[in-house]
Amino acid sequence: MNLPTALPAAADNNSTDILAIANSPVLWACAIGVFLVIIIQSVIYMKAARVAAPSIGMTQAEIKTSFRAGAISALGPSLAVVMVAVALLTVFGTPAVLVRIGLIGSVSYETAAAAIAANTAGAELGGPTYTQAVFGLALAAMSLGGAMWMIATLILTPLLKKGDSALRKVNPAIMLVVPGAAMVGAFSVLGIAELPKSWIHVVAFFSSALIMSLLMVIAKKVGKPWIKEWALGIAIMLGLAITYVATRL
Repeated sequence: MNLPTALPAAADNNSTDILAIANSPVLWACAIGVFLVIIIQSVIYMKAARVAAPSIGMTQAEIKTSFRAGAISALGPSLAVVMVAVALLTVFGTPAVLVRIGLIGSVSYETAAAAIAANTAGAELGGPTYTQAVFGLALAAMSLGGAMWMIATLILTPLLKKGDSALRKVNPAIMLVVPGAAMVGAFSVLGIAELPKSWIHVVAFFSSALIMSLLMVIAKKVGKPWIKEWALGIAIMLGLAITYVATRL
């Protein structure tokens, strides 16, 4: 396997010095480009939300609250991703981790795709046979997999929009229930899938769920909306703390 000529001259297919190629300028340039695209998209979506808000009866104060709630709620999941990303820096390098795990893909999917790609080359991800050539193969597998996610989204989104319009004509109330039910179902499946792995996973699942439920009840009782905004982050942090204590028992 020949690495692209755009990569540094230090590239060596048989070398196990992964970071020499994983932190190359061309990959940093790609990572920065992805960051710029995401920042521009975020600005466009935020402006579009402000423009569309009056038509659905949302005030500017409600928009600010929703933006703030979204930003705060992202802290907890982001912290979990950062913890895993730090551990993977020596395997994939900083640019690949920032793009494939920090911004676009999921840790479990990206790692699994990279491991499968490495195995097809007779190597072990992060092991003594993990060479620069295998790293290139693993990165290509992760990137192509992520690209297909985006392509599928581009194709399916217009089709789903047509289905949304058809359902609204039948009963507008349906689309008030379906998105919420879909989110509850999706996250429930993801959570329940972790339970058989170990009793520690069970502790993490139920402790965070209990904390989240308590915070929602408290927020309603005391009439403090900010508690709901911080609830997800607090539940994740306390859930992690309880799980860590449980591992020491």
